[in-house]
Amino acid sequence: MTVFILVAGAFTGPYVWEDTAARLTAEGAEVHTAALTGLGEGPAGPVDAVDLETHIADVLAVVDRVGEAPGRDIVLVGHGYGIHPVVGAADRRAGAIARIVHLDAGMPQDGVPALAAVPDQRLRERLSGDGGAQAGVLPPPARDAWPLWGSTAGLSEAALDGLTVLAAPQPLGTLLQPLRLTGAVAEVPATGVLCTGNGPGIELVQLRVDIGDPALVTLAERGVTFFELPTGHWPMLSCPAELAEALLEAAAGGGHRLTSADSGQPPAHLRPFLLDVPARTRERTGNTDLYLPDGPGPHPAVVFVHGGPVPAEARPTPRDWPTLTGYAAYVAGLGAVGATVDHRLHAVTDYERAAEDVAAAVERVRADPRVDGRRIALWFFSGGGPLTADWLAAPPEWLRCLAANYPILVPLPGWGLSGTRFRPVEAVSHAGKLPVVLVRAGREMAEIAVTVEEFLTEAEHCGADVEVVDVPEGRHGFETLDPTDDAREAVRRAVDAVLTRLTA
Repeated sequence: MTVFILVAGAFTGPYVWEDTAARLTAEGAEVHTAALTGLGEGPAGPVDAVDLETHIADVLAVVDRVGEAPGRDIVLVGHGYGIHPVVGAADRRAGAIARIVHLDAGMPQDGVPALAAVPDQRLRERLSGDGGAQAGVLPPPARDAWPLWGSTAGLSEAALDGLTVLAAPQPLGTLLQPLRLTGAVAEVPATGVLCTGNGPGIELVQLRVDIGDPALVTLAERGVTFFELPTGHWPMLSCPAELAEALLEAAAGGGHRLTSADSGQPPAHLRPFLLDVPARTRERTGNTDLYLPDGPGPHPAVVFVHGGPVPAEARPTPRDWPTLTGYAAYVAGLGAVGATVDHRLHAVTDYERAAEDVAAAVERVRADPRVDGRRIALWFFSGGGPLTADWLAAPPEWLRCLAANYPILVPLPGWGLSGTRFRPVEAVSHAGKLPVVLVRAGREMAEIAVTVEEFLTEAEHCGADVEVVDVPEGRHGFETLDPTDDAREAVRRAVDAVLTRLTA
């Protein structure tokens, strides 16, 4: 028999599982919920003494009680914060656990506190700035503050009201105490249930595996399975039937498996560029490569800015990826300098230093005597989209065009970026007459496509000069994924649109 032990996230308790538990039970599973100390329904005790170890002990108590009966496959499900006590308990009872399910939750690591997984950057900074004190509690969110802890997409008004009314204060020690693992938990089969209204889906996770994210590469090598739910952070309240179905399939070993690097096929981003572009010599200075056109110049220039986050260990680095080298060589053959840049967007917290790297590289390109510093275009890709916000908000006179391919134009909910700096959808109203060329992939990931549509709606509202080049059958990264005639023609049209504006 499959036995589910369900562990709720921050501020919540067993009550959130009622509908999901009922559906699992109706399918013949046995279901238990772990009540965590200090969270309303949990065991009573002095709040100051409650930490992550307390909650690990709470989960262990349920595991040990359930495990007394033989012939049961125990599946531990941790939602959000709940994955931390789940992983801690599974590490100590690895032989008794059949599977761990990470429900819209991260991958806890040894020595790292649960605070590191709190989505909101300013909240993390505030809580970590108390000198490490673990006493006291964090008040539950007000009704309009739940998005700081995860997207409320899919929740009815009644469900959001109930979440708010029943929420309990979170003991600070549970967030601040580092998790301690022996490593035994790595042998326990695992499944991730990704809520695409709150963060990346499977396709984006696979992309991160392809570019070498060490943690995700490990998951691919371990054969971790994945499911997607098109909802926000609380699927047990927004879509309990779909969640129950995913949990049952996960317990049976189902789900999507990531493709690892040893599959024998090059990752998508390292496949050939879709156009047959003659090779050109390049000059490398620091983090910038120049592809020079024929003739003495000065020539206009297009600076290509990669997306990400890209792990620092990734090799080759993005400026050597076929998409960027292909575009740079292509525009050089048409009379403009092509420049590719490596920047330090290694995590979603790195946008500020990535913006500094890009700005410095642009000035380096403009200062080259072979470049006409009054005629520059910037072309961004994918996760580099948020970096467009600075240039849209205050476009310099020499910036003649800004382009973006399949960009993320609103930080994804799970990123936790605070403030408005890296939000192109808000910056576009200040773009004035700056021309924007946006290349839209017709088969874009849903979580990214919605940011593009939000940007286009705002651009239309404020009268921004935006030309859309559609690739109807193109996927994210279509230049190396979809070498079709339509995609090739879209690339040519996009380059022509940029160079026309650049030379006007």
